[in-house]
Amino acid sequence: MAQRKENIVMFPLMAQGHTIPFLALALHLENTNRYTITFVNTPSNLKKLKSSLPQNSSIHLREIPFDGIAHDLPPCTENSDSLPFHLFPNFFESTLSFKPHFRKLINGLIDEQNGHKPVCIIADMFFAWSAEIAQEYGIFNALFVGGGSFGFACFYSLWLNLPHRDSDEFLLPDFPEASRIHVTQMTKFLRLADGSDSLSVFFQKVLPQWMNADGILFNTVEELDKIGLMYFSRKLGRPVWPVGSLLLSTGSRAGAGKEYGISTELCKNWLDTKPCNSVIYVSFGSQNTIAASQMMQLAMALEACGKNFIWVVKPPLGFDMNSEFRANEWLPEGFEERIKDSGQGLVVQKWAPQVEILSHKSISAFLSHCGWNSVLEALSHRVPIIG
Repeated sequence: MAQRKENIVMFPLMAQGHTIPFLALALHLENTNRYTITFVNTPSNLKKLKSSLPQNSSIHLREIPFDGIAHDLPPCTENSDSLPFHLFPNFFESTLSFKPHFRKLINGLIDEQNGHKPVCIIADMFFAWSAEIAQEYGIFNALFVGGGSFGFACFYSLWLNLPHRDSDEFLLPDFPEASRIHVTQMTKFLRLADGSDSLSVFFQKVLPQWMNADGILFNTVEELDKIGLMYFSRKLGRPVWPVGSLLLSTGSRAGAGKEYGISTELCKNWLDTKPCNSVIYVSFGSQNTIAASQMMQLAMALEACGKNFIWVVKPPLGFDMNSEFRANEWLPEGFEERIKDSGQGLVVQKWAPQVEILSHKSISAFLSHCGWNSVLEALSHRVPIIG
């Protein structure tokens, strides 16, 4: 009789930067052949995710209901990708509505297994309320942070020590190792936060609840990130484990919920025509873009430098990220035609097969927003990063 495999329940935030490391961790755990994995998310996200799983994967995808309209989000919104920045407070607040549905889901899983409980619940860093449910059922609960611990130590301290308006530079009272923080390093939300705005209320409710978890996992390695790991160990008094670096394979990365603006084959064929270490890859992540004026200047610089490039473009700041990219307004006149005719560059709208690009021998450098997934992917393929 085959030995029963323990079940691990995993529930990431509905965002590309969170789903990718969660899926990488799920596949890693599955490959140990010791666990079954129940991967929880909303219906449309699971539908997109399904194509990323290997054909022989036994990961179970479990739907949880979500009503974005009830939280003043656009119809059919089930993730943060391409969500306007002013709606992010609504999006984060909406995730609190998962709690009763998740409790019901865990109860159902236990009933299906004739009273046998999952061995562990691994929840997103913003789903710290999951610890209460795990404790109700006597299940080990870990929060998983898909990024590096130093950056999130700054994030954690900044949101719990509001406001930050007295000076342009300041020290974090509980994280002096971070040195001085300048206001230009903070997001607009942080610069305006005073503790009473909706985003402050959310973070000041959720972040202290990390102390209720049985442990915190980070997608990092201790050799690179010891200071941040020490901060959380000191701050939370809970075990803190670096479990990285977790990366999806090229095949799995492609299906993490995105439709590319260029086929992987076409992209590879173009790169194959370029000399080794001759192409600059430019991309600013799944939820970031630049101002229209910066976009125009960057286009002019890329063309003038004479280097080959692949540039992933999205509508500039202030425009709907889901809207059509208006090259005639945001790029120099005739730019796309010139670089296409000359073979100097590829302009890709919205999404590109990033891992396949970074792993190609013709790539020489990566101009990036330095999101953690992008950093790890670049490091794993030895591609220098320009931040």
